[in-house]
Amino acid sequence: MIRPHDSIIVQTLGRFVIPVVQIFGLYVLFFGQYGPGGGFVGGVILGAGMILSVLIFGHDASRSQYARNVLHGDGVGMLIYAGVGGLCMIGGGEFLNYANLDIPGLETASRRSLGIVLTQIGVAVDVAVTAVSIVFSLSAEEIMEDSING
Repeated sequence: MIRPHDSIIVQTLGRFVIPVVQIFGLYVLFFGQYGPGGGFVGGVILGAGMILSVLIFGHDASRSQYARNVLHGDGVGMLIYAGVGGLCMIGGGEFLNYANLDIPGLETASRRSLGIVLTQIGVAVDVAVTAVSIVFSLSAEEIMEDSING
């Protein structure tokens, strides 16, 4: 089990650093189509922010509660990704051909941009959830080893 860090300095700095990391992750995610970044990198940064929260405040702290609940969202990212691809196919095109998204009132360039952003969101959700899942599974293995070794 990951216990809260007992340094007041680390906890105080964590309250300021974690939101900055999360906002930067969202920035990288949403502006990745215009420069370096995107779904994978944004997901890694968002996952790192959640992991940092768990490491600073512990498993059971109320501030890291969202990190534990995010595990229920496993597969949501793939559903978003596949859903966008399915909507493209329903529109008469190939899988993830964003020009065929059937959204009335949007030009082709806007449909492509929206499709890219939605796909990147799906990838980011999967990457962030996977990163947090790895930390929780390693923590669970540590608990099991401690109980066995005793």
